[in-house]
Amino acid sequence: MLLKPEDRESVSGDLLEEYRESVCPSRGRAGADLWYVGQVTGFLWRAAWPWGVLFSASFVGRTALDWFDPPADFRMRATVTTYTAVSLFVAAGFWAAWRARSLGAAALTAIGTSIIAAIVSISSALVMLAIWHDPQTFGAIDHSGGLGEVFTLPLFVIVPGTVCALVGGIVGRIAASVFRSHAVE
Repeated sequence: MLLKPEDRESVSGDLLEEYRESVCPSRGRAGADLWYVGQVTGFLWRAAWPWGVLFSASFVGRTALDWFDPPADFRMRATVTTYTAVSLFVAAGFWAAWRARSLGAAALTAIGTSIIAAIVSISSALVMLAIWHDPQTFGAIDHSGGLGEVFTLPLFVIVPGTVCALVGGIVGRIAASVFRSHAVE
């Protein structure tokens, strides 16, 4: 689903052949199944990591600004961050659907992006908190929504992020059908 249509059959066949001929005899059924899941996860990782890192950079940058340069009113920052997140997920969905010509690829890429972003964002916030944990920083954290927001928001992005990616995926799928079919002719 995450592969280009022209690569799906050959890559799937190669994985199945290696699974049957090499991996299963040497690792047993359970080990071979784990190997296969790892291979498929690798495809998801390669599709999602750039988007996850971009989202994390946006989130961690916003968190750092809130902690170290807190504004009197957070509306502008909230608006910019929200539009940035929506744009990243729409773009990720568009790209995945354009490449794979599949809405499923858009959804899977969004889920992978969300998981990667949550891990990187929460880890980065923990590192910042370990370095800067003075009363002034904690005051800014409390004023900006608290630690609960910092550590739960990345986890809650998965559903709205997937919806946004599906919107981008619909456009990407249509665009791929229109423009790629003309390029072949």
